[in-house]
Amino acid sequence: MRMNISQTIYQDIASQIKEGQWSPGERLATEHDLSATYATSRSTVHKALDRLSQDGYIQKVQGKGSIVLDVHRLDVPMSGLVSFKELVSSLPPSQRPVTRVHELTLIEPPAWLMEKLACGAEELVWKLVRTRTFDNEAVILDTDFIRQSFVPTLTKSIAEDSVFAYFEQQLGLSIAFSQREMVAEETTAEDESFLDMHGASHLVVVRSTVYVKDAVPLQYTESRHRLDRFRFVDFARRTNG
Repeated sequence: MRMNISQTIYQDIASQIKEGQWSPGERLATEHDLSATYATSRSTVHKALDRLSQDGYIQKVQGKGSIVLDVHRLDVPMSGLVSFKELVSSLPPSQRPVTRVHELTLIEPPAWLMEKLACGAEELVWKLVRTRTFDNEAVILDTDFIRQSFVPTLTKSIAEDSVFAYFEQQLGLSIAFSQREMVAEETTAEDESFLDMHGASHLVVVRSTVYVKDAVPLQYTESRHRLDRFRFVDFARRTNG
């Protein structure tokens, strides 16, 4: 019975946070107050809060209680090189996004793409268009261009999982580094077609080129993010001087 009440408390508070009844940074009601609200013991409330903390809804801070976290924004690191699957692996399974493949074709690269990928007109390139859906809303539109000379075969099931894992674990490619730029741009008709924009006029666009060893380009990506769901973060260390 206690487990049932604990589950009810968890679901109620999680829903309230997702619906905005508790704002990010706000202090949640105390265990004492919650036990009175739900007519149960503090130990039962404590179990529910522990699970909320584990699932990323709150952060317990000694002396301050439980602080509500921003569950609608995912921190995207601008330093380091991680795949999207690796980025969301820390999310609870119930909060992980769904990847949908909308296009997977081989194309002849236009001049601008040949320059990005340092390839010739005779080399075909995979064009991969995917959306990332959180809470039943498509909020990221990724368009990848991948050199077929490095990746002879690419399938929808691979693209729905992780192309980076396929590159490294199946093809034995050694990913070395990437170069990125981030800008804010007005939404396009394509954005409106693929994403749930809810009238938003701008989004964040991250353009990146991934290189294998010897600084050879492998993949060029344009990743378009809805503004309200992501926070782009970096870590910088001050050097002496």
